[in-house]
Parts: sequence; structure tokens; C-alpha cells
Amino acid sequence: MSVADFVTVVSGLPRSGTSLAMRMLEAGGWPLQVDAARPADPDNPRGYYEYAPVKAIRRDTSWVAAARGRAVKVVCPLVFALPVGFAYRVVWMRRPLEELLASQRAMLRRRGAPEAEQDEARLAELFRAQERELRDWLGARAGIRSLALDYPSLCADPRPAARALANLVDAPLDVVAMAACVEPALYRQCGGESVPLALP
Repeated sequence: MSVADFVTVVSGLPRSGTSLAMRMLEAGGWPLQVDAARPADPDNPRGYYEYAPVKAIRRDTSWVAAARGRAVKVVCPLVFALPVGFAYRVVWMRRPLEELLASQRAMLRRRGAPEAEQDEARLAELFRAQERELRDWLGARAGIRSLALDYPSLCADPRPAARALANLVDAPLDVVAMAACVEPALYRQCGGESVPLALP
């Protein structure tokens, strides 16, 4: 597989399935830009697939050049700091808001965090604003191809998502292996209505 000249960015709100998208790309044979700084835990038993320098992207973007030809996870609030001058393929993971909040609540309570009792109405509005900003950013930035994936639909039948990911990166990925790594048993706090995927 030849080295691509673009950076594949996996983004979305917390608990939206970004780690699963990274795992699918890995299973398909696409290189990842990750480290082992954050180990797997009960909330993400297959790992977080993070790259620690991403957290400092507002101060330092020097790592972006090395991410060409690879996939890197960039959480929604940080994706807007991606520097110009690079081509990006963006995977936008989407999940019903009530599921995001339930998953976030369960994770925080498992960790004994006081934030578990925070005002969820306020958090919901923050999440909505971040998704609107991401949608607008994707529509306004040149040099970006994007793919929106609905997490519930992916868990129900991962094959279309696997094919769409392979098409996004224009590579002969192993879509069978990509679909096989999706574990429906790890889809917890489910039952929300699927979100619309149409982009402007």
C-alpha cells in the first residue's frame, strides 16, 4: 500500500465510537498514529487509540506532517486547530445524544468523578454546539473529504461502514476484517434514535 499524502482524522464527540473507527482502520491495514499513553480500561476495553501530542495541538502542530498516510484520533473540540497546508480525510462519528450522555455518565460514575452529577442539559447544549461547529468546519475547509458514520447503524451492520472507510482512504483495506472487529456486546447505553448523516 503506497503512502498517502493526506492525514486521516477520526473525530466526534466523547463516547461516539471514535476508538472503534480507529480499530476498524487498523484491522483493515491502514497505519495509525497512536501511542500507549492511555491504556485500555472497562470503558474502552479494546483501547483508546490516542496520540498524546494531539492534546497540545493548539500550541504545537509539528506532529501533523508525520501523520500523513496514517489515521489519528482528534476529539471534536480540537479538530478545528488542525493546520492549513495539509489534505485531510475526516471520519465523523455520530451517536444519539441521549446515548452519549448515558455513556459519559456511566464512565464518570465508574471513576468516582464528581462530574457525574453535572447538569446534563448544559452538557447536551455544549455537545450540540460542538457538532454544529464541526459540521460548519467540514463544509468550509478546502482540501477535506469527510465521511459521517452513525454508531448504532455501524454496530447493527458494520459492513457498509467498512466499505465506506476503505473508499474514503482510497485503499484496498480488508473490509471483512474491519467488520469482524465490531463487537455488538460493547454497544452499551444503546436505544437512542439514529442521527441524520446529511452534510451541507
